[in-house]
Amino acid sequence: MSLINNLQWRYATKKMNGESVTNEKLQAILDAIQLAPSSYGLQPYTVFVISDPEVKAKLQPASYGQTQIVDGSHIIVFASWTDVSAQQVDDYMTNIASKRNMPIEALNGFKDYINGSIANLSQEQKAAWNAKQSYIALGIGLAAAAEQQVDATPMEGFVPAQYNEILGLTQQGLHASVVMALGYRAETDALATMPKVRRDKDLLFKFI
Repeated sequence: MSLINNLQWRYATKKMNGESVTNEKLQAILDAIQLAPSSYGLQPYTVFVISDPEVKAKLQPASYGQTQIVDGSHIIVFASWTDVSAQQVDDYMTNIASKRNMPIEALNGFKDYINGSIANLSQEQKAAWNAKQSYIALGIGLAAAAEQQVDATPMEGFVPAQYNEILGLTQQGLHASVVMALGYRAETDALATMPKVRRDKDLLFKFI
């Protein structure tokens, strides 16, 4: 299937049937998330892949009771950094130097540019910027899931503070920013057979 056909097929599944996603398909989706672009390539988030039924059961009340949390095969929680520290930037430079087999000193200009660009941001602004990066990864994950013919539901309907507590995120310098449930649509999900509705192209696109 082409990308457009895959995106026509996908929808935000409201009811899943409990079937498990194979490890092969899951890894393909996670590989795509790993390759998602982010500003400076910093990837200021950690992705939690949750399949433990007990943990999912704890997360369901924090998700306003939505059934995809327990009926889905895996719950993907994008937990963004609450800050960007000099150490995190240094760690990124070390990773670049290692992967590209280059002296870390050659990256001093890039490091200074990143540090300078965030120096005047408040912690709240940095946290918001980090959360935006996680949404890019979410979008890539949704497209990858469609390519694998795995249903995926992007979810903002949850209580981040409760997710943070259940998953122990705060003490890790993380904050739950957005969630994606993976699984397979139930036959009783009425939305599965409904036509996809999007704004018409002449309203959505403006060519200049």
